[in-house]
Amino acid sequence: MHVPNVKQAKLLPENAYRKLGAGEVYRPIVDATDQRAEVTLWSIGLGLLLVVTFSAACIYMALRAGNAIEASIPIAILAIFFGKMRTKASTILENVMVQSVGQAAGVVAAGAAFVVPALYINQVSAAWWQIFLACSVGGFLGVALIIPLRKFFVKEQHGDLPFPEATAINEILVTGESSTATAGKVLLIAFLVGALFDFSIEALHLWNAELDSTVLLGGFGASLQGLRLQLSLSGIAALFGLGYIIGLRYAAVIAGGSVLACLVLVPLTYVFGKHAGSFAFAGGTYDVANLSAGALFKFFVKPIGIGAIAVSGLIGILRMSKIVVGSVALGFKSFGHKEHAGNAAERTELDMAPRQVVLIQLGSAVAMGALFFVVSLVTPEPSGLAYGVGDSLLFALVGAFVGFVLSFLFTPVAAQAIAIVGTNPVSGMTLITIALTIGSMILVGLKGTAGMIIALIIGTAVCTALSTSGALITDFKIGYWIGSTPRNQQRWKFLGIVVASLVVAFVIPLMDSSYHFLVADPATGLMVSNEQVLPAPQANMLAAVSRGLMSDPANQPWLLYGLGGFVAIMLFMTGIPMLAFALGMYLPLAINMAVLLGAVVAWLISRTGGSEEVRKARSEQGTLIASGLMAGAAIFGIITAVLRLPALGAPIRFLSFGIDYSLTTVNGVGVLHETPHAWFEGFAGQMLGLVMLGLLAVVCFVLARWGAAKELAGAHTAAPQER
Repeated sequence: MHVPNVKQAKLLPENAYRKLGAGEVYRPIVDATDQRAEVTLWSIGLGLLLVVTFSAACIYMALRAGNAIEASIPIAILAIFFGKMRTKASTILENVMVQSVGQAAGVVAAGAAFVVPALYINQVSAAWWQIFLACSVGGFLGVALIIPLRKFFVKEQHGDLPFPEATAINEILVTGESSTATAGKVLLIAFLVGALFDFSIEALHLWNAELDSTVLLGGFGASLQGLRLQLSLSGIAALFGLGYIIGLRYAAVIAGGSVLACLVLVPLTYVFGKHAGSFAFAGGTYDVANLSAGALFKFFVKPIGIGAIAVSGLIGILRMSKIVVGSVALGFKSFGHKEHAGNAAERTELDMAPRQVVLIQLGSAVAMGALFFVVSLVTPEPSGLAYGVGDSLLFALVGAFVGFVLSFLFTPVAAQAIAIVGTNPVSGMTLITIALTIGSMILVGLKGTAGMIIALIIGTAVCTALSTSGALITDFKIGYWIGSTPRNQQRWKFLGIVVASLVVAFVIPLMDSSYHFLVADPATGLMVSNEQVLPAPQANMLAAVSRGLMSDPANQPWLLYGLGGFVAIMLFMTGIPMLAFALGMYLPLAINMAVLLGAVVAWLISRTGGSEEVRKARSEQGTLIASGLMAGAAIFGIITAVLRLPALGAPIRFLSFGIDYSLTTVNGVGVLHETPHAWFEGFAGQMLGLVMLGLLAVVCFVLARWGAAKELAGAHTAAPQER
């Protein structure tokens, strides 16, 4: 992800980022004896408000685009921006607390989006309270497990571990005292642009953002479609912003995977399979000659992407074997270590009491077991029978043990990976967790619906724990540099996790009710994942793994999964980023082309300007613009999802211009039907969408130019004062 490239902050000591010499001590910006405001109604209140906002935005983007977004940098910018609007400006310690509490948004959303949709994809019920408790328990466990490691990672390894993400956030918090007023304005303007743009598309339907070569290229596009070659692009601000922030290289790798899948493998499947006639494969019957490009992708190419994602995650873990072994040993060492409370520790060295930490660890494990017990007890199998108290208790004990042990083993791995490379290998670790959990459940007699639910809920808890631990070690390092009280960061992180879990537990069922993770394929009538709106690639991978191992191993496309694994190995051998390319193979071409377009626009904007200083300043507006676009689009996307709910009478019926909506009742359940207008689906609607997408790029350029000019003017004004 692109982060602002700023100079080392003036307030930071010279030894902030380097290894300390013999006898040398790092002194933070705020001395341990300084008692300035830290935990206040303002810092906690603003932090929780940003948790709500960015939890919704992060989970929405992860579900819509298949990629999570990083909330920490925009939250840090907004903490300073809003703090300056107070009569008495916020202290830097208050801003650290806002960022620390607010960061819970991204970590909980990442943990939930990776696993929870797999429950819906496997057509098993997931109550909101199950999602809430799984995320909360996992988050609590992640916090409690990383606290004993704080001193080692943050203090003892000072200068040895680069902490790339923490460094970027730290520089924003420190240098932002003079520059973030403009940054906050850019972020808010971009928020409004993204909100208005996507609301106009998804609620008002003023133009058609789903651009298709079959329509836009006329007869030539139709001839391409005959070969099952179909170019598409989903021109919404959320995806455009995602590409803007992740950069051209990463976006190009993702798009490369999509090109291989949609423009090479799909046509080849058609060419070599159209004369085969009807045949049975993986529990279905297919006739390639009569399948569209989209259907060929769903049934024969997407499983290759799933296999590539799975093997990429496993290879990622193997590549980090030294980190894994060392981190696990460190985890065992720290678990038995107890610091003596009551020693005269400085404020900047105060952690939660070891006894409290151990009690939270054990309490989280007990809560996890209780959740599994209830799920097993109340979840009926297709036969209509549920497991008894004795069986449910056994499953709960095994599940809690497996979940706790794997969280304990993987937590230091996640933290060390974040500290070294800024990337959390959560995909591979979660895949291992679910596979081991399913194996353990099968050994003790649990299978079927209840088995899948428990395995995936364990995966949700562990995934959230790993995501939380990596994020909290970042918080600890920021607090160490600036001079925060670790105990405050630890205590209030729990509240942020609870609020974020509530938001996630609301948004995921809402998105399923409004758009559905599974939809009926028009060609075959089979239920398939809704990859156009809710692709959820990692969740589809985990759904396939859990379904294949737990309930339906014979009817899985194992050959295609294996082919995807072979592709991942080849990518590894050639040095191409495996997971990014594999995600591209799974995600629809329309999503990846929109992401690539955003990255290209960002690249072009960074090369405009009359001097290197101007070009650099415009490039540095990218994080602000992209974060604002995605957050605004996501928040109003959730509002649109609410407007689509049949339970509320689907108010979208009275807002939409390009699509007519009707509401019917089937078996007592409201069903929303869509009837697009001819102009909306045709050339006029899509051409208007193309023009509006170009206008969005122009707005981004204007905003980057304005923000850069303001920042440079402020820097030049401040320079004489600094001298």
